Amino acid sequence: MKKSIIQIKGAKKSYKDVEVLKGVDFEVEQGGIFALLGSNGAGKTTMIRIMATLLKADAGSVVINGFDIEKNPGDIRGSISLTGQFAAIDEILTGRENLQMIAKLRHFKNPNAVADALINRFGMSEAADRRVGTYSGGMKRRIDIAMSLVGNPKIIFLDEPTTGLDPEARLKVWKIIKELSAAGTTVFLTTQYLEEAEQLADKIAILHGGKIIALDTLEGLKKLFPPAKVEYVEKQPTLEEIFLTIISKKGEK
Repeated sequence: MKKSIIQIKGAKKSYKDVEVLKGVDFEVEQGGIFALLGSNGAGKTTMIRIMATLLKADAGSVVINGFDIEKNPGDIRGSISLTGQFAAIDEILTGRENLQMIAKLRHFKNPNAVADALINRFGMSEAADRRVGTYSGGMKRRIDIAMSLVGNPKIIFLDEPTTGLDPEARLKVWKIIKELSAAGTTVFLTTQYLEEAEQLADKIAILHGGKIIALDTLEGLKKLFPPAKVEYVEKQPTLEEIFLTIISKKGEK
């Protein structure tokens, strides 16, 4: 049984009179890919910002990599990385210079070697010495994720990592995410693309109405979907069908 590297219990967060998170509970296994699904405004980004120590929860317990977020926020920051919805890169610098800059900020003794290793790992040798402003959307996202890996964080948070990318670029990012998990990095991603969670995630959680209303493997979630009435037609439900079924059932209560 894999060890849990993230434990969230009863997390709550309100903005003025709007209660976004109403008691969120889940755990994430070390080395896996965990997908948090939800509609716009469901609180996915709020949850990631809380776990990344950028936002304080109003109530609840948050433990990341064995550290309590209230007592040891600095230790948590040292073991995580966050890639937001929009690439946080300097478009005037080259890809190599962006990586070197992050390595210097993290006080690495040899930032050039750190940058070279990541350039090779992400297959960016041809574009590394061009200004990032000339990159395609997919290449910008790749360099953004590469920058997040400076220092080999144990956990990487990806907030809607493929939003706005074309299908080819999206497939390349999916490949990177799978490689990160295979190398032992825990990947926590939010997404609105249900096929993305379907392709990548070991565990899928659905955030709706401020709470986690379903959490399981894709196969486990499929069992929540009504069986086909015509027995001789074997059709597996898509994650989109499962998601809509779970949401509609919750709305009926």
